[in-house]
Parts: sequence; structure tokens; C-alpha cells
Amino acid sequence: MNGPEIHVEFAPELHLFVPRARPTGAARAATDGVSTLGHVVESLGVPLTEVGTLLVDGREVPPGHVPTGGESVSVRPVEHPQRVPGAPLRFLLDVHLGTLARRLRLLGVDTAYESTDLGDPALAALSAAEKRVMLSRDRGLLRRRELWAGAYVYGNRPDDQLQEVLDRFRPELLPWTRCTACNGLLEEATKEEVADQLKGGTERSYDVFARCRACGRAYWKGAHHEQLEAIVEAALRRGTQGG
Repeated sequence: MNGPEIHVEFAPELHLFVPRARPTGAARAATDGVSTLGHVVESLGVPLTEVGTLLVDGREVPPGHVPTGGESVSVRPVEHPQRVPGAPLRFLLDVHLGTLARRLRLLGVDTAYESTDLGDPALAALSAAEKRVMLSRDRGLLRRRELWAGAYVYGNRPDDQLQEVLDRFRPELLPWTRCTACNGLLEEATKEEVADQLKGGTERSYDVFARCRACGRAYWKGAHHEQLEAIVEAALRRGTQGG
């Protein structure tokens, strides 16, 4: 694309997407009088899911603005907490975020996840059909126009990823209410109702159980409960501090 150029400056939070703009965060892009500013920003490497306000010569413009040569553009990140209007806040995670999915479900956050790779078109279509926020580290997926909404997951470690999602979206937390395996809702269950899933030691040692309404999986405070409790307590504490 050849034509008059615009000056584009990216906020520090977005520099990782734009290697050519480092270290100053500034880049130049040609305009053709047709392509939108949103298209130009994405062509430079930044998914629009990560873009908050776009300023052209100091005034706010929509992504559909068609830039002209000589304009100075400032690209700011999404504000936290991010509000996603139009549907209850719920998520869809790609195949690489299984641990994050289980932790969000542990906290009672409605989180869809498939352990098999559905492919970008199917994930984008599912996001739109169920009005779920797509969480991914795949920039190409996040640039798909069919998405209902999306967010890039910056962290590599599950602890960091969970903290990031909670800080960005501030979802309502209802720990111990969802099945970590399938996302179904849990209900109280008697020992007799889940007896077929218990080994001898478990049956003798525990009396309080829950069962998933969707897949029937049984839950109790087993050997890993303290580790899970620590994740829950840290998330609730952070939510209180964050307001």
C-alpha cells in the first residue's frame, strides 16, 4: 500500500504487538483513502480487541475513520475494568488455555473450553453464537470479524493469566459452583448418589459431596483442596481490593 503517510503512536502496553515501533512506540503507515483506521492499526500488528481509544490529532474517532495523509494517531489500550455490554459476561477459551479455563470455572465464572482444537473459524462462530468473550494468545483469531468480543492473554503462566483476566473484566465470582471439567452447575449430593465414583478410602473419609448437573461428576474436599482453596482465596481477596 503506497500513499500519503500517517504517524501512529502506540501506548506502552501495546508495544509487544508492534516490533517495528520499538523502542519509541511510534510507526508510520501509508494510507490509500479507503482503508479504515482500524484496518491500519491491525495491519501494524495490534488486534482491535486490545485497543481502547483512538485519537486523531487529539480528537477521538471510531475504528471506521478513514485516515488521510499527515494525520497523527494515538492508539490507547483498553481501560480496566473493561465492560462488555449486550450479554452476561462469559468466556470462551482456545485449546491452549486449559488450566486457565479450569481456574475460572473453579471461581464460578461461565467458561466454555474444548480440549480439541476446533479451528479459528469455528471458535469465532461460537463466540458470536453464544456471545462469549474469546480469550486467546492467537492474534489472528482475535482479528476475526465474527467474534462477539475478545481479549489477548498476555501472561504465560496460569497464575498470571488468571490475575490478568480478573483484573481486566472483574467477573462476578461464585466459587465452588461450577464443574471444572465441563462448566456445568454443581448441586449438593449424598454419598449414596455418588457412591459409584468413590474409592474405599474416599467413601470412609468424606461425607460432604457435590455433583455436576450436566456430566454427573462428583466433587469432595480431597487431597488437592488446600491448593484450590488458596487460588479461590487469592482471587476473592484481589476482587475486594480492586473494588
